[in-house]
Amino acid sequence: MTHRVPRRLAFAAYVIGLALVAACGSVGSGETYTATDAMIPMRDGVRLHVKIFTPARQRGPLPILMTRTPYGVEQSARTVDGSLKALADEGYVFVFQDIRGKYRSEGTFVMQRPARASGDTVSIDEGTDTYDTIDWLLKNVPDNNGRVGMFGVSYSGWTTIMGAIEPHPALKAISPQASPADMWLGDDFHHNGAFRLSYGFEYAVRMESDKEQKPFDFDRYDTFDWYLRLGSLANVNAEYLHGTIPTWNDYVAHPDYDGFWKRQTMIPHLTRVTVPTLNVAGWWDQEDFYGPMRIYEALEAYDRQGLNRLVVGPWNHGGWTRGKGDTLGPIAFGSDTAAYFRASVMAPFFAYYLKDEGTLDLPEALTFEAGTNQWRRWGAWPPTKDAANKDLFFHAGGKLSMDPPTLEESREEFDSYVSDPAHPVPYRHRPIQPTYFSGGSKWSTWLVEDQRFVDDRPDVLSWESDTLGADVSVAGEVVAHLFAATSGSDADWIVKLIDVYPESNPNDWTMAGYQLMVSNEVFRGRYRTTYETPEAIPPGKVLDYTFSLHTQDYAFRQGHRIMVQVQSTWFPIIDRNPQTFVPNIFEAPASAFQVATQRIYRSPRYPSHVTIPVVTGGR
Repeated sequence: MTHRVPRRLAFAAYVIGLALVAACGSVGSGETYTATDAMIPMRDGVRLHVKIFTPARQRGPLPILMTRTPYGVEQSARTVDGSLKALADEGYVFVFQDIRGKYRSEGTFVMQRPARASGDTVSIDEGTDTYDTIDWLLKNVPDNNGRVGMFGVSYSGWTTIMGAIEPHPALKAISPQASPADMWLGDDFHHNGAFRLSYGFEYAVRMESDKEQKPFDFDRYDTFDWYLRLGSLANVNAEYLHGTIPTWNDYVAHPDYDGFWKRQTMIPHLTRVTVPTLNVAGWWDQEDFYGPMRIYEALEAYDRQGLNRLVVGPWNHGGWTRGKGDTLGPIAFGSDTAAYFRASVMAPFFAYYLKDEGTLDLPEALTFEAGTNQWRRWGAWPPTKDAANKDLFFHAGGKLSMDPPTLEESREEFDSYVSDPAHPVPYRHRPIQPTYFSGGSKWSTWLVEDQRFVDDRPDVLSWESDTLGADVSVAGEVVAHLFAATSGSDADWIVKLIDVYPESNPNDWTMAGYQLMVSNEVFRGRYRTTYETPEAIPPGKVLDYTFSLHTQDYAFRQGHRIMVQVQSTWFPIIDRNPQTFVPNIFEAPASAFQVATQRIYRSPRYPSHVTIPVVTGGR
């Protein structure tokens, strides 16, 4: 059904609500843009603020490129002369919009507002706000060519894909980048049911304490100490938030994968590819790697015209929008990967679909293979023909091998460690500054930190291969298969696949022996049967925990070694599992937190291993 903004509302906005505030500024291309602010009425009368950048020397009709953000259009607008230079060189009208309830827009902000049900022509959602905005822009922005594109990173990536569920006819191309897809299964707030405490707490407070952004005021520089002192999650509302943050209240009310979280994900709504889509992700995205891969996968099931594409580079969250992209932390990639993406992938994509310019030389999937530091082109992702699964088995003495364990070496079938919630394993090097710390935070690069800082802890197990005699390239899904038992009645299992650099590295001694985390994930044991209904783990019983460590394109180089680590705490990015089953972990009493002995089995009967997709054939 077509929805149009009532003429009287559009006219009123144009006359009294437009708030024309023109300004001029130069972008890196030398182009001068005129900036105009406007308040655009939605179908329910709520007005949303936009900032429109029009080339001052515009010659002829241009397409519109739009980003819808909860982080303030002034911040987004600065990208016109920065990360958007390659697009600005091509010539576009740029539009940045404060979404409903944020900054200068009216209405009420709802975190990840669910898409309205199919057939619902009354309710509003991010899709209807996108539709109404596009409709207004086409009628009120002079010299547009009738085509609109959308792009955005993170939450703005999410609003991009939401706008394409029931798209305006003028929406001709989108690029959702690092968009979350499911906040319980694998994105910002939970991973496989394990609550992402520090991020979930700090993000919710930042977004919902104020109409703009207001970080939580920690009284400690090292938040590891603050979260440990916090104790039970029940103390968050009791001592600090007092029920004032809606998203935290949602965490407490919906600890399991119930209808609330299922309504919030857009995946069931992705039943067709409505517009050409360029999905973008980073291998070391500390916030949303699950989302863009899941969105690509969901759309791909319905793509019959080759309109759905994927690009994954060696980046953290939004790393392709900043700088050159030649390094991430201490890891060097040998080329300007982010600059390449902006100029040679994103700009041609929009020029092709919005301006009928150039050719589109993009494969189904374009991924960067770190290690060899090369871009790879694939006809499918994960590759269906070019990789074969190989198992990395755990052995006695901390050995890792593609040979399965034997009876001779398995007099003792397992390795074990004691997991103590009172002394959890830090997820990154301490001090762990607040995520949004104005004095600088290492949050953005923690996934590439050297893992030797936990390698000798008694509550972290490691298995390591022999030195590789040849490169081992992986492309596709990495999967953990743990046969494990706990003395408790609940447990978290964290598995990390690590590249161990050679101990002798004369060209760069800072990387000698470096342990780079290639893939990782956590799984909360209570959800081993179903995510909807948690169950206690029978103490002492050996169970099979199989879960994805996500896809990866990576080359373990000759002379390196491959390591797998297993642990049960990852604090405070993951809340402390009490290790005693309680129905709602957000209401766990202090008495529930107990020490547990964890056993990881490595015998012919219980062969714990990690499956890697090894690239076959010559490359």
